[in-house]
Amino acid sequence: MNPAQQPGRKPMTLHRLREMQAQGEKITMLTAYDAMFARLVDEAGVDCILVGDSLGMIVQGHASTVPVSMEEMAYHTRCVARGNRTAWVIGDLPFGSYQESREQALRSSVALMQAGAHMVKLEGGGWTAETVHFLTERGIPVCAHLGLTPQSVHALGGYRIQGRDEAGAATLRRHARELADAGAAMMVLELMPSAVAREVQADNPGVMTIGIGAGAGTAGQVLVLHDMLHVTRGKLPRFVRNFMAEGGSIEEAVRRYVHAVKDGSFPDEAVHGY
Repeated sequence: MNPAQQPGRKPMTLHRLREMQAQGEKITMLTAYDAMFARLVDEAGVDCILVGDSLGMIVQGHASTVPVSMEEMAYHTRCVARGNRTAWVIGDLPFGSYQESREQALRSSVALMQAGAHMVKLEGGGWTAETVHFLTERGIPVCAHLGLTPQSVHALGGYRIQGRDEAGAATLRRHARELADAGAAMMVLELMPSAVAREVQADNPGVMTIGIGAGAGTAGQVLVLHDMLHVTRGKLPRFVRNFMAEGGSIEEAVRRYVHAVKDGSFPDEAVHGY
């Protein structure tokens, strides 16, 4: 039976996610920003829901994620938590909510956890390792985020593939190792060559890598819900697959996504990889 169709699904835990990785079962993740879609993707069998600061672009109409506030992230996390029943909920720490100090990061993380998140996510490597260590020592599960980090899009020169040259790839691998040593349990790898993402996972077997435009060699995959439903207007990145193309309901499209990630047919390296 497809995992997404199993009745009476138990609430997801970090321990269960690690078991899935150890057993070779791919982890599925989608974004959600409200109670209705949280309930839908949960019932369709998605393992993890990311309350992403991508809501700044998807819900609020901004050109980037930078304008999203801490208060807005807490609000949307509360909405998702009310709709969700079993998925593991990850809340994004928005731009400016953790860069000032470790203590600021702790206050922001507490706000998201109290709003209903099970884990917080922050972007970048290098200096962030100390923050990750500070949070995990205090019982807050952390998901790191490397590669294209949208909060730093202006510093990166736009939405560009990261780690294409030898120096860039080495930096990504070093930052991943530092974040893993600091206690990050999960790591989103965005818009990087598939070979680099595979190396990051191989270097850090105890970390669950979640790819988005990073090939099939990660422990799981994530997409923006509106992208994979082909609701987002304009040109979509090549790593996005339109799961509504086969027709049917939104819930069926999400089930197709879950099944495709689980059976390894998505992403297709020839179509979606770099």
